[in-house]
Formats: sequence, C-alpha cells, structure tokens
Amino acid sequence: MNWNETEMKMKKKILVVEDNLILCDILEKWLLKAGYEVMTAADEPSARGKIKKHETALVLTDVRLPEGDGISLLEWSVRQKQSIPFVMMTEYASIADAVRAVKLGAKDYLPKPVYEEQLLELLRGLLKPPVAVTRDKKLLERCSEASRETERIARRAALSDCAVVILGPNGSGKESIARIIHQCSKRKDKPFVAVNCGCVPKELAASEFFGHVKGAFTGADKDSEGYFGAARGGTLFLDEVGNMPLGMQALLLRVLQEKVYTPVGSRKEQEADVRIVSATNEDLERAIREGRFREDLYHRLAEFEVRQPSLAECPEDILPLADFFRRQYSEEMRLETDGFTEGAKISMLAYTWPGNVRELGNRVRRAVLLAESPLLSPKDLGLDASVCDTGDDRRTRLSDENDEKRRIVKALEDYSRNLSRVAEALGISRPTLYKKMDKYGLK
Repeated sequence: MNWNETEMKMKKKILVVEDNLILCDILEKWLLKAGYEVMTAADEPSARGKIKKHETALVLTDVRLPEGDGISLLEWSVRQKQSIPFVMMTEYASIADAVRAVKLGAKDYLPKPVYEEQLLELLRGLLKPPVAVTRDKKLLERCSEASRETERIARRAALSDCAVVILGPNGSGKESIARIIHQCSKRKDKPFVAVNCGCVPKELAASEFFGHVKGAFTGADKDSEGYFGAARGGTLFLDEVGNMPLGMQALLLRVLQEKVYTPVGSRKEQEADVRIVSATNEDLERAIREGRFREDLYHRLAEFEVRQPSLAECPEDILPLADFFRRQYSEEMRLETDGFTEGAKISMLAYTWPGNVRELGNRVRRAVLLAESPLLSPKDLGLDASVCDTGDDRRTRLSDENDEKRRIVKALEDYSRNLSRVAEALGISRPTLYKKMDKYGLK
C-alpha cells in the first residue's frame, strides 16, 4: 500500500444519500456514534454538490431517489475519476441492480432494512476505523445470576490497574464489561478508547496506535496522537485482540513492557499511561499453540481474566435487555412504543439467540422500526410466532414426546444436571427446559 492509499484510508467523512428523512436521521446517528463525520443529501444533484465541495471517504446511497438515482451517481463519480467507495442500499433488492452496481465499482450492496452492526462491520472493512472515545455510556441492563457474577468480578478487577482480558462468544456484550471496569476504576474520569484490532491495517499499525508527527510520511499533514495518546490517563480497550497480526503484537508487547512509545517520525518518547483491557472470542491458548498469538503478549494482557456468558446461559436477561433496547431505539428513532406482546415475550424466551446480545439488539431495532402498533409482536422481531404455542425454537423442535423425554434425561445425565448446559445442548432455552421437565415429571 502506498501513502496515497493510506491518506485515503485516513479520511472518514461519509455522505448518506437517502430521501427517507427518518431513515436518513437514523443512519446519521449510527455513523456519528461510531465516530464518523456525516453529510446528508436527499437526491442525486445535491449529492454531486456535496462530493464536489468536500473530501468524501465513502458514499452510502439509496438506489432509488426522487431525482436521479444511486447508480447514475456512481457512474458520474467514475467519470470524474474519483476513487470514492460506494455502498448501495435499496428495499427493491434485485440481482440485476446488484450486478450492475458492482460492475461499475460499488463496494457492496445492502438490502433494507439496514442494520447498524451490519453497516458498521462493512464500513470497518472499507475504511480506517475511527477512534471511539467516550467518557460515559449507558450500560446494558442485566439481572441474571451469571451476568451479575461477571459484573461483580469486573468491578473487583477494576480496583487494581492490572491488564484484563474478557473472554466470551461474539455479540455477548464484552465491551459493556470493559466499560464497567473503566467506570469503576480510578481512571473513570479519563477517556475510554475502543479499538477493533482486526480492522487496523498492518501497514498503519504504528501510526494508528502511537501517532505520528507532521511530515513523517506522504499525507501526514498534521500531528496525530494515535490510540495511546487519545486514551492517555484512561482505558484503551482492544477489541478482537485475537485477530491482531503478529507484527502488531510485537509492537504492542514492547510498549507494554517498557511503558513508553515513540510516534512515527519523532525521536521523543511518550509515556504509555493507559490501562489495557482486551476482549476476544478466540481460544488464545489454542492460538498460541498454532503460532497465531504470542505467548509473552498473552501473559501481559491476561493478568486477570473475566468470562462473559452467552445470552443462552442467562435467559433471565432476555426480557430486561429487550426492553432496554426498545427504549433506546424508540428514543433514537423518535418512535413511540409501549412494550412487547405476550407472544413476543414467549418467542424471545424460546429462541436460542445464537448471535447473543448483539442479535437481540438488532431484532429489537428492526421491530421498533417496523411495528405498526405500540406493542411489538413476534412478526416485528422476525421470530417464528409458532413458538408461542410449542415453546420451542422451530429449528430444534422435538416432535416425538417419547424421544423428547429420552433426550432430556440423557442430557441431564451427561451434563450433571447443569441446566444451562443441558438447555444449550438441546437447543432450547432454560424456561422451555423447565416446562419440559415439569411435563415429564423430571424434578
């Protein structure tokens, strides 16, 4: 990668072209929250004007617009010899439009409704991830015994300045635990900086983490403090640390050992005054055996380990979290909702949530956006309403009662009556397991 390409990666102003004002406002809020700069336009002519006047890192555009369309905007950009990545959105998703857009140079194609995590994951792959610096954020509302124990351990770990690694499946809410550690520590009044390690280009690693001085390379037209500088005095959260390339691991290890770093192009050392909290869904010990992760770095990062349970292990959290997300997204989208139907509650409790808390949040956001009544239904959530009658996830439904009882008894024996593990093995939720055990007299 040459430094002209690097310079393009360092831009982060996104143009949203969407004539649906409510959706445009939602997209803008998501992008601003993620740390990007945002411009908006409602049609092709005004979008062209914005692109001419401003450096644009990416264009997120609807295909169909009241004047012009997204594909002709892309064609115009190509004729102007602009190397701006385009991402197309449409509720009229079709193979023809997708193929045409990609052939013209579009980077991706998103069908509506667009989901926040899906959009941000795509942008992380196309652009340099912005530094997310926050001083306060509302934490997830959880009440299960397992999640309360994890939070208790996190609060205890916060009292020292040791490095903490948070383990747990994708989407389980590991960043929320990192924020608890930060907010309960002596560094709580300083920045919390979150970095997705898997999205930092290896060619830019030194500059991204340690900053650079003006003139250090082509495109470095001003000083940059980097992640360590942005988090000075506070907490640096290294998300997806298991995906960090080996070269970056060596750079990070040296700084953690010596507690100093030098910005690119400078000879002046800076103190690495940060508390390191990392998170991963990787089995780091296996990664060490396979040569993908440095053992010496692992021991530096894992002075203290915290495990975040999956949502399937914490069924008591499902409804409180769903209501937490409902209130949050209703406020963000300025849409009034009152709660969930009984059918929706039963559907959520019966579902196994393979995507964990992240999937729950995405489904509730979808429901808030699509609901036609104040009470959100299973249909709004995209869940199978038939589970309201059976109490089973449609993908793991047990049809024969004799076989069902036999399988439950065997799972109880295999997992020493650990009900969370039994429910996970059967592919059902714990409340559903309780109902089945009561039905078959399995006390």
